[in-house]
Amino acid sequence: MKWLSVLPQQCLLLMTCLLMALEAVPIDIDKTKVKGEGHVEGEKVENPDTGLYYDEYLRQVIDVLETDKHFREKLQTADIEEIKSGKLSRELDLVSHHVRTRLDELKRQEVARLRMLIKAKMDSVQDTGIDHQALLKQFEHLNHQNPDTFEPKDLDMLIKAATSDLENYDKTRHEEFKKYEMMKEHERREYLKTLDEEKRKREESKFEEMKKKHGDHPKVHHPGSKDQLKEVWEEADGLDPNEFDPKTFFKLHDVNNDGFLDEQELEALFTKELEKVYDPKNEEDDMVEMEEERLRMREHVMNEVDINKDRLVTLEEFLRATEKKEFLEPDSWETLDQQQLFTEDELKEFENHISQQEDELRKKAEELQKQKEELQRQHDQLQAQKQELQQVVKQMEQKKLQQGNPPAGPGGELKFQPPGEHKVGDAPKHPVGGDQPLPPGHVQEPAVRTDQVHP
Repeated sequence: MKWLSVLPQQCLLLMTCLLMALEAVPIDIDKTKVKGEGHVEGEKVENPDTGLYYDEYLRQVIDVLETDKHFREKLQTADIEEIKSGKLSRELDLVSHHVRTRLDELKRQEVARLRMLIKAKMDSVQDTGIDHQALLKQFEHLNHQNPDTFEPKDLDMLIKAATSDLENYDKTRHEEFKKYEMMKEHERREYLKTLDEEKRKREESKFEEMKKKHGDHPKVHHPGSKDQLKEVWEEADGLDPNEFDPKTFFKLHDVNNDGFLDEQELEALFTKELEKVYDPKNEEDDMVEMEEERLRMREHVMNEVDINKDRLVTLEEFLRATEKKEFLEPDSWETLDQQQLFTEDELKEFENHISQQEDELRKKAEELQKQKEELQRQHDQLQAQKQELQQVVKQMEQKKLQQGNPPAGPGGELKFQPPGEHKVGDAPKHPVGGDQPLPPGHVQEPAVRTDQVHP
């Protein structure tokens, strides 16, 4: 997922755009000449996701600090170095009790969230080993040794962590894009190996044709040059190119009226140039490459215009840049298709790395297959033992029936009563002595009938 470039004020407590009451340059603009609907005064602008894993915590801390009048005033007058150095963090001791209480609550929630995530990660990797340093790194944006209260050290750590993470963002993006391009070339070459000579030639010819078609595009203006900005002024803003005015241009494209052109607002200026090179409908145009081109353009303008390196362009910085020779007579801009993105040695190293990963995955797959087979063998063995036991029980039951012994139930009770046998209590009464048993050796004489006549 693509990170949106964001205001450092929003991410690093450099979000003075939400706090500062800077007066916008008073410019009279004929809105009837501007295409589309402009920004509505007072309209709340949704801040884009920073992409940081602690983004929500960062935003909540900033929202709470905004409610304190003293801290707002200090932030209005603080410069970028005071914020980065931690001087502003010491002002936290002077904020209201309500704000401190709310910050304490936010920190406790964040610590609990991180502990839950770390426990889940430890449970998931317990068989492969745990990287404790990597787990502790999750706490670099707050002081985990004091998990209950939000102190100036917490604010200082939050600012420094977010600053470092965002400064490394562009570098990480470039590295990921380079890997993406090498993977594309690797897969293409591997596919060619599967084709016969005739099909391979056709495929290579098609590839060269698509490269040529992609490179056949109108001239791309140098990002941030007068020609490039005038094109936006005319085609996007719908204004007369002969009346181009840098102050008016800045006001029009400061979408949230905070007095700055942030990275997102700058990137929006390059859409017209990118449309000259990339079309999502064309097979030869890669939209991932388009976003990398946009990132390169934004970086270039920031390096040229952003004097204090706070990742924001003020009106003063913007106007100063329009006075440079490079603004009027820039060098030609080389697009990605005109550059060598990687060398053969880099591609070879990348392929070796992929091969190693594939070998490791293959070994793991083989181990899992062996485990599966062993489990299946044990299952089959248990099933055979179960069937054998069932057969033995069945034979025992049949043997008991043959011997005249009724088969026993699970508790030893008889399953049925054989003929001729009676339950206890159903036996016939003894004729002599009532229920008393006959003495040993005594044979019971048949009863004499009184109605019988003897000779």
